Amino acid sequence: MTTPRTIFLLLFVVTSILAPASEPAVQTTKWKGYDRLDFSVADRPCLLVRPATPAAGRPWIWRTEFFGHEPQADLALLALGWHVAYMDAKNMYGSPAAIALFDRFYTHVVAKFGLAQRVVLEGFSRGGLYAVNFAAAHPQRVAALYLDAPVLNLRSWPGRNRASKEWAQCLAAYGLTEGTFPAFNQHPLDHAATLARAGIPILSVCGDADDVVPLPENTALFAAAYREAGGTIKVIIKPGIGHHPHSLKDPAPIVAFVTAHAKF
Repeated sequence: MTTPRTIFLLLFVVTSILAPASEPAVQTTKWKGYDRLDFSVADRPCLLVRPATPAAGRPWIWRTEFFGHEPQADLALLALGWHVAYMDAKNMYGSPAAIALFDRFYTHVVAKFGLAQRVVLEGFSRGGLYAVNFAAAHPQRVAALYLDAPVLNLRSWPGRNRASKEWAQCLAAYGLTEGTFPAFNQHPLDHAATLARAGIPILSVCGDADDVVPLPENTALFAAAYREAGGTIKVIIKPGIGHHPHSLKDPAPIVAFVTAHAKF
C-alpha cells in the first residue's frame, strides 16, 4: 500500500531531480572604481566588471587570459558603458575542453546579466588561442576580435621549446603526443577562412621585435590567410617592441576599432 509518507518522499525526490541548479553565488567588490562581480561557472572562477551606466545593447568585451594586465582598453570601454568579463581556464591552451567551459560561461552571463548576444573577444598572448578557437566554434556569438601579441600557431609557441612545461601541458590539453602533433590541423591559423566567412573583423596589435611569440610565425601568417579569404583585419605594428608591453599606452585606436566594427 502506498502511504502518505511514501508519496511525500517520491514527490521530494522528483522535485529535487527536476529543480534547476542553484545559481552561482556572486560576491561584489570594486575594480578600478567599478563594480566587480565574482562567481563560478563549472567550478571555475569567473568575473564580470559592470560599467556605471551600461551602453545601449549592453556590449561586452571578454578577456580570455591575463585579466587586469595592461587594462587600458578595458577601462576605456568601461567608461563608454561596456562590461568586461573573464573566466579562468588557465593552462588549457584554447583546447576543446577550454572552449566547452567558455560555452558554459557565455551562456550563463548572457542569460544572467542580459549581455549582448555578440561579444568582443580580447586575446592577449596565449589568450589568442582561446579567442580564435571560441570564435571558430561559435562565430554567431562573436562581434569582433582584439588580439594582442597573440599565439596563433602552436608550432611557434609553445612548440619552439619542446622541453618546456608549457609544451607538455599543451600536448596534454589537446590529447596529443610528439608523434601525433605534426598531423594536428586545428591551430588558430587553420581557422582563418572560417572566421573570414563569418565576417568577424579582427584587430591585432604586435611588436615587431617579439621573440616569444614572433610576428612572422603568428599574426603575419594569420593576417595573410585572413585577407586572402576576404576577411577584415587591421594589424598595428609597434616598432622595436617585444612581447611586452602589451596593448597601447593610448588605447584610442583599439577602442575605435572595437566600437566601429562590433555589431550586436
